[in-house]
Amino acid sequence: MSNLHRFFYSGPIAENSIVTLDADAAKHIWQVLRMKEGDHILLTDGKGTLAEGEIHTAERHKCNVSVEKVSFSPRCGKELHLCVAFTKNNSRNEWLLEKATELGVASIIPITTARSEKAHVRVDRWEKILQSAILQSQQNYLPALAKITSLPAVIKQYSETAQKFVAHCIDDKKRVGLDKLLKPAGDAILLIGPEGDFTPDEVNLCVDNGFLPVSLGRQRLRTETAAIAAAAYFNILCDDEN
Repeated sequence: MSNLHRFFYSGPIAENSIVTLDADAAKHIWQVLRMKEGDHILLTDGKGTLAEGEIHTAERHKCNVSVEKVSFSPRCGKELHLCVAFTKNNSRNEWLLEKATELGVASIIPITTARSEKAHVRVDRWEKILQSAILQSQQNYLPALAKITSLPAVIKQYSETAQKFVAHCIDDKKRVGLDKLLKPAGDAILLIGPEGDFTPDEVNLCVDNGFLPVSLGRQRLRTETAAIAAAAYFNILCDDEN
């Protein structure tokens, strides 16, 4: 079953029902994959559901699928909540969204800080990027994509998270390598600042609220590079299959 092509479907998926995929999926099935009636595909809703179905109708702008088997997978492993001050560069933001999703982060929270650039939010396009990324990486869960949120609001929202970290590059403020502090037990939240970094006052605010100041290495990383480096490390360390 894992060799079958995967597609995203946001509506209810039930056995012995027929669902209609969106026009983009229908075009891909018909024009790119050259699939036809009787072929089998997989569907996921990004909420843990995985279904196998048979193509009932395959046309350029229409594809109906007869759902045959439905299973549900509970979210496994520890969760990483990635809070990032997005840049004004849309392509870099979209790269971050794609790679963070492939690495299985539980949520992505764009944050505003004192030195934030104004990011151009494209919710519909960003959601499509997340959907494509879970299909490519064969996952059944979409990360929750939050609205742009202020730093104090994020601190308050995740006050009970087991592991809380703020990454910064301020030379005269204490930092410890993330690899020395992150444990494979309990969920985690990581704050990544803008290209100009967090201000000293912002770091103090985080530390005063239980966030541990961390370093992601001696190199000075771009915002999106830092986020993905941390997500990759978390993914390896907290993989339940290891």
